[in-house]
Amino acid sequence: MELPIVDFMSPSAPEEFCRSLHETGFGVLKNHPLDRQMVQGIYDEWLAFFKSEAKHDYPHDPSRHDGYFSTHVSETAKNHSTKDVKEFFHIYPWGRYPAEVSDAALHYHAQGSILAATLLQWVEDNSPDEVKAGYSMPLPRMLEGSDHTLLRVLHYPPLTGNEESGALRAAAHGDINLLTILPAATEPGLQVLGKEGDWHDVPCDFGLLIVNIGDMLEEASGRYFPSTVHRVLNPTGEAATKSRISLPLFLHPRRDVVLSERYTVGSYFDERMAELRGGKY
Repeated sequence: MELPIVDFMSPSAPEEFCRSLHETGFGVLKNHPLDRQMVQGIYDEWLAFFKSEAKHDYPHDPSRHDGYFSTHVSETAKNHSTKDVKEFFHIYPWGRYPAEVSDAALHYHAQGSILAATLLQWVEDNSPDEVKAGYSMPLPRMLEGSDHTLLRVLHYPPLTGNEESGALRAAAHGDINLLTILPAATEPGLQVLGKEGDWHDVPCDFGLLIVNIGDMLEEASGRYFPSTVHRVLNPTGEAATKSRISLPLFLHPRRDVVLSERYTVGSYFDERMAELRGGKY
């Protein structure tokens, strides 16, 4: 599997990007509008936050899903029994936000949501007619008025050697939402599962933007756009002593949006939450 790097500024970018999404479930963009310095600043200040005791002042709310999730809570991927080796903070515009960091992550949430509308329009415009006919509304409109789009600040701590047997930084999984927007993380490790069953490294040069299909878009497109399984491997050697910070933005439509004859966004989300018993969202 080859994941081509698409120049966001190229006239052919929408077609190239959507071809990659259709063939692999992933698209990789360069020269995109998200500010690199802002992203680096978020990585730096949130790494310091995760290394502090202040994170414990914001324990996650089981009903609202905002706040801090420790390594003891973390999450267990579907069809796995071992928790991932990570901690994270869930940011919604209406949710709790640490006083110990700047508001840069909130600005990133807003900028990423604007970019999302552009990318979803690309997907809409490059969907075959029969696929487009199945959308209950234009894809960008599915996000209008939604307060469920989630920014997750992820910290994969250095490995200690005492991790549970078989535990990965992120076990193989698919995302639930429409699209996930992810700036290249501070360390490599992200892999995507190819159609032949082989794992392939996702490009991780700083400044790249990785976008992957979520299950909701797969459902809405009649599987034309596949929600591809991916994972984050445990590093070895000196790399195992380093933290990894990641910043995925999960694009979630309004709960009333119709995905297919089988599901609304709300019914699909609730079914998956029941399956995962509080797992990935």
